Amino acid sequence: MVDDTWSSALHRLWQAASRAEEVAALADDVYAPLLATPGVHLVVGTRWDGKHVLRYMRALSAGSDTPVIVATTRSMPGAAVREPGGEPVVTRSAVDGMDDSMWPEAEFLRQAPGASVVACTFRLDQRGWAALALAVDGTADLSVVESRLTQAVDVIVACHTGILQRGREARRASDDALLAEASLQMDSSLDVEDTLRRVARIAVPAVADGALVHLLRSEGPEFVAATHVAVQQQRALEEAGRHDPWLAALLARRGEDEDTVFLSGAALEGSPFAEAGGTDGGANGSANGGANTTAAGARPAGDGPHPTVVSISTLRARGRVVGSITFVYQRPEARLPDSAFLRSLATRAALAIDNALLYELRRTAVLSLQEHLLPSQLPESVQWDLSASYAVGDPMLDVGGDFYDAVPRPDGSIALLIGDVCGRGAEAAALTGLARHTLRTLLEEGNDPGTALSRLNRALRQERASRFLTAVVATLTPRPDGTALLSTCSAGHPPPLVLRSDGTVSEVLSGGLLLGVLDDVSYESHEELIAPDDTLVLFTDGLTESREAGGAFFESVLPARLSALRGSGAAHIAESLAQQAETFRDSGQDDIALLVARWTGVPPDADLLPRAPRIEQAALR
Repeated sequence: MVDDTWSSALHRLWQAASRAEEVAALADDVYAPLLATPGVHLVVGTRWDGKHVLRYMRALSAGSDTPVIVATTRSMPGAAVREPGGEPVVTRSAVDGMDDSMWPEAEFLRQAPGASVVACTFRLDQRGWAALALAVDGTADLSVVESRLTQAVDVIVACHTGILQRGREARRASDDALLAEASLQMDSSLDVEDTLRRVARIAVPAVADGALVHLLRSEGPEFVAATHVAVQQQRALEEAGRHDPWLAALLARRGEDEDTVFLSGAALEGSPFAEAGGTDGGANGSANGGANTTAAGARPAGDGPHPTVVSISTLRARGRVVGSITFVYQRPEARLPDSAFLRSLATRAALAIDNALLYELRRTAVLSLQEHLLPSQLPESVQWDLSASYAVGDPMLDVGGDFYDAVPRPDGSIALLIGDVCGRGAEAAALTGLARHTLRTLLEEGNDPGTALSRLNRALRQERASRFLTAVVATLTPRPDGTALLSTCSAGHPPPLVLRSDGTVSEVLSGGLLLGVLDDVSYESHEELIAPDDTLVLFTDGLTESREAGGAFFESVLPARLSALRGSGAAHIAESLAQQAETFRDSGQDDIALLVARWTGVPPDADLLPRAPRIEQAALR
């Protein structure tokens, strides 16, 4: 006949187990029904860790509503014989024969009526086990007692398994979220140093208490970044990363080993992570020459003595090792990340670092090529205050097609030229070089701006150039009255601006067809006079087409911005306009080239003709 009371109690126990966040929450639903079993006078539960240390004991006797709870940390090696294997173990024994070194429950069981004990030991997980012991008298049906005890244990084990599973799922979700956030944070910058700092910071304190990042160089590991939850330990950790021979030797030995290695206890002996005072198997060690502070860091107050653990993961991206990341932990073993998570984090970090390194290499190459497409020097003269600026819009888009030059001419005048080849890349770079050097040669020979542009157009058509370009050429010829004759000729390029000494800004009238489109094209020049301290500003459309978030172009504010620079030298005007455009724009990644010439008003004189050029590197940012 089915016992409806026990069935109802078991049903309530299953319901409680489905909601419980820890096994201890089931105690009331387990103890009371077992005590209601005829012949049972006392229930004692114990909880053990994997090293036979008693962590918890709870006893409840029949007729009492208040359990006795003993929270302890008692090492009992003798209890090893009771530790269960895979399945729960049910035993019967007499109270008088119990050994206290094996049975801490005996002190309670001896106080109950009767002389028998029915106990069940069962494993909760790999790190611990538990036991339930019932004191029964001679009226108890032992088969019923064992059956009910076994059923209760089954619920407890199922509850604990579910708790662990939910914990693993929550941990996995947390790890996935952390990895996703880590990827976003690390990929948000292409600056190498910033990326390396982000890699170190993203894992602390979520993953570890401290982190070190090293890059692999031809001469060995190179320290690049470190962080620690304890501010006072930051310097010690950095010092260890830079100079500690133990760590350097360990990283060098690992080479291309892909597996994450965990080190603790004696394995850290002699390292900067060894416990102060040699505890936990570690030797005295310090990153700052033997002081009491080690790179492992101080433990949080009240968190208990957790031994230091160090993990080292190789940073591998695109089939090559780029470095390593070292984590330092001082937390319970259950809170240590697993190898799979660390491998995933290391892979993402390695890709972010490698992307930043590749970007930096490409950026350097693009800037170097761009620099060689521009004049390395501008001519020096007391008559002209010359300067140029070149701001690269986005090096990842490859080398741009903007160019400029200043060419002294045999008649004492100077020719200024600026242009923009359509597109970017190797073909644009080749056409840029052809255009600048062709115009420079023609202007040095004394050709007027219109003739120079026409002959360049003819050369482009003969070369069957697949790209077009725009350009403007202006000559400045000093006059005895202190003015200068400005002659301007344009091939589809944005018109230059003249900043007068009184602050007014005017646009130089010019027009003409793009270069490289039609075979026979002629270009007309526009002439006007400029006075002393007037400034001519030539630029590419990267300046005027810089666009703010509201949709306005920099072209709309350029005259006012230029007027505000009245009285400034050519270098300040060139750099200021380029910087203002870069700050102004929310969209637009085109390069910005500017060439600025201020007429000083010195009249032509044989002794004041342009002297040998001085070295003046174009500003490349």
